[in-house]
Amino acid sequence: MRLEALFRAARIPVPEGAGERDVRSIAYDSRRVREGGLFVAVEGFHRDGHDFAADAAARGAVAVVAQRDVPVGVPVAVVADSRIALADLASEFFDHPTRRLKLAAVTGTDGKTTTVHLVSDVLEAAGERTGFATTVDFKQVGHVWENETRQSTQEAVEVQEFFAELLVAGGTWGVLEATSHALALRKLRGCEVDVAVFTNLSPEHLDFHGTLQRYLETKAELFSMLARSADKGVPKTAVLNADDPRWRYLADRAGGARVLTYAIDAHADVQGTILASDASGSRVRIASAGASVEVPLPLVGRFNVHNALAAAAAGLAAGATLAQARDALARAKAVRGRMERVDCGQPFSVIVDYAHTPESLDKVLGLLRPLTRGKLIAVFGSAGERDRAKRPALAEIAARHADLFVLTQEDPRLEDPATILAEIEAGAVSAGKKRGSDYLVIDDRREAVAEAIRRAQPDDTVLLAGKGHESSIIVGETKRPYDEAATARDALRAAGFAP
Repeated sequence: MRLEALFRAARIPVPEGAGERDVRSIAYDSRRVREGGLFVAVEGFHRDGHDFAADAAARGAVAVVAQRDVPVGVPVAVVADSRIALADLASEFFDHPTRRLKLAAVTGTDGKTTTVHLVSDVLEAAGERTGFATTVDFKQVGHVWENETRQSTQEAVEVQEFFAELLVAGGTWGVLEATSHALALRKLRGCEVDVAVFTNLSPEHLDFHGTLQRYLETKAELFSMLARSADKGVPKTAVLNADDPRWRYLADRAGGARVLTYAIDAHADVQGTILASDASGSRVRIASAGASVEVPLPLVGRFNVHNALAAAAAGLAAGATLAQARDALARAKAVRGRMERVDCGQPFSVIVDYAHTPESLDKVLGLLRPLTRGKLIAVFGSAGERDRAKRPALAEIAARHADLFVLTQEDPRLEDPATILAEIEAGAVSAGKKRGSDYLVIDDRREAVAEAIRRAQPDDTVLLAGKGHESSIIVGETKRPYDEAATARDALRAAGFAP
């Protein structure tokens, strides 16, 4: 693509001498620049892309887009916001794929990954060909692979490229996790949304957003995008959890889009009733527009019923029938790292879950408590350089539900690990718990998991919370390989159990 055409379409000034150059790719990481690439300098949280513009030029960049002039020997276009420029350039470069591909996006504090999977399942039961991008994995019309990036939502270049590839693969619907960070950092600018789904909201990422209201306002941007998105023959729809009081605020932000609510307790357009539930799942009645179906949902917990209702509502918004939603949900499979059981023949349960917020930990422990005949043991930590206010709250919740809990590391990043543990432990102390008898503090996560498993007795449940599907622990700026389920299996084998 000619640089002049690309820049003009993205409303970026064309630097002198750059217009006739061909652009073969776009990169925001200088290490990914190849001959003929365009480099966009983005100010990151630990690194400033402007400092690497010269490296990008040396690797073959034909031009640089930046927020200030940088002396690099190739033309430089100066813009007010590099992230907006990156999104606009990516949309143009990949020819606006979501103007043709129908798109559902899921936002909320918890349940996004599972809900994306379930929405995809419902759409496929209705005959659509789907792809999705989640914290855990990616899918392109039947081909699924692991997300190893540690990003729930990719940068704008990867987002647009993913959907362009999905179109080429014959996809008719894309389904996407829309995180608050992605919305705030303009990663989804240029995405044309047809169905926007809200799961729930609880305090999270307040280190980034500042206040819960700002966090909510950022989530609301997804619903504002509905009115600005291209018409693809699907009614623009906001699918909202009426059991969460913030749904009305989001409905107001949806403009003229249709609002479709779902709930268990509140009155809603898609009404769920839990008929029975146990450790294998729930039997749920889903009613909408005068019709109803019963679903044997093979996912455990009330929160998964909410996720299933969200998927059913999104499917209905996209043209699926209630019967098709029932068929898809009855075949649902747990997402890796979400209530994942690790079984090596031991006489107690070991469960790996991604719960890393106070609300999600409360839900999971609250679910496991009545299902556990023996002791409930929890292992968890709290990520460095993330919301510090939640740290004591995590321990307070564990103190309320668990017989024993082990505080350990999650992703300390550049923070002092000892400080993180001390801030979590403050919640245990305030709850009146004593170190050594009610809880343990073990810095090394592998040793923490092993100790919890060594202490487990028949009929106990060991919950390993916070890491879920992730394949690394971030220490400093280094990703150290780590797999929670594999660590648990190693500990079980060391304790004498065979897989």
